[in-house]
Amino acid sequence: MFKFKITKVLFFMICLLFFATNFTGCIYFSVEQSSESSHSIDASSEAPSTPQESSIIILSTTTSTENSGLLDAILPIFRTDTGIEVKVVAVGTGQALKMGEDGEADVLLVHAQSSEEQFVANGHGVERYDVMYNDFILVGPKDDAAALSTEASADILKAFTLIRQKECKFISRGDDSGTHKTELKLWKEVGLEAGGAWYVEAGQGMGAVLQMASEMQGYTLTDRATYLSMKDDLDLKIVVEGDSKLFNQYGVIAVNPEKNDKINNEGAEKFIDWILSEKGQSLIGEFGKDTYGQSLFIPNAK
Repeated sequence: MFKFKITKVLFFMICLLFFATNFTGCIYFSVEQSSESSHSIDASSEAPSTPQESSIIILSTTTSTENSGLLDAILPIFRTDTGIEVKVVAVGTGQALKMGEDGEADVLLVHAQSSEEQFVANGHGVERYDVMYNDFILVGPKDDAAALSTEASADILKAFTLIRQKECKFISRGDDSGTHKTELKLWKEVGLEAGGAWYVEAGQGMGAVLQMASEMQGYTLTDRATYLSMKDDLDLKIVVEGDSKLFNQYGVIAVNPEKNDKINNEGAEKFIDWILSEKGQSLIGEFGKDTYGQSLFIPNAK
């Protein structure tokens, strides 16, 4: 009898232990699963939103528009207005046009009108529009040893002639940019070849070339906007300006969507419509006034 009671008690305790162990495991599993589910929801809600491909465009443009700060000023407003994010690739105009030709950009903002028109004529772009302009200037050392500011203050061809004759240090973009194309055109107009120890081909963007000219105390051709945005950090001054040959027009072109199925033509056209609109043109016209007392670009969309 005593043996039977012990056996019953032992059996009861074993059952109770088995039940407690399984019940605890179920509770732990349930809590753990609930915790994982909650974590998953939180992670999803906190993950930053990623723009869809249709809401992103690639803008291939010049270093001058980027170095001047214009794009930093207007592109966030464009995104707010349209929901489209602009990824900027800042290179020389020649390289920007090549990117368009290869279908590696959606829209171009560049400044070499004859090359732009040829780009469209060759079927690489849809249509070209004037957007804005400013001007090129010749800058050089503050002591201006070549006396360009007194002998050729508004005559760029005479200034180039004097630079060549005196073999003054000259820093060229050397990168097939719009600025470089203009420089080569000016050398051609004066009938002189640029080359030799005095002539440095940098193969760099406008900001880097201005820094080089400052450090080497040489002369260089630059767009006014980039120079003004950097002049406080440069040991350079304007020596030639105001010549009509220094006019600097910018154009915008949507890349031919037939290049490949990755071209975001809809986004490119929205960008063009916006930058040519009254609002886009007004923002361009106001840019720089607060800081420099003048607009760095003059809007002239037709």
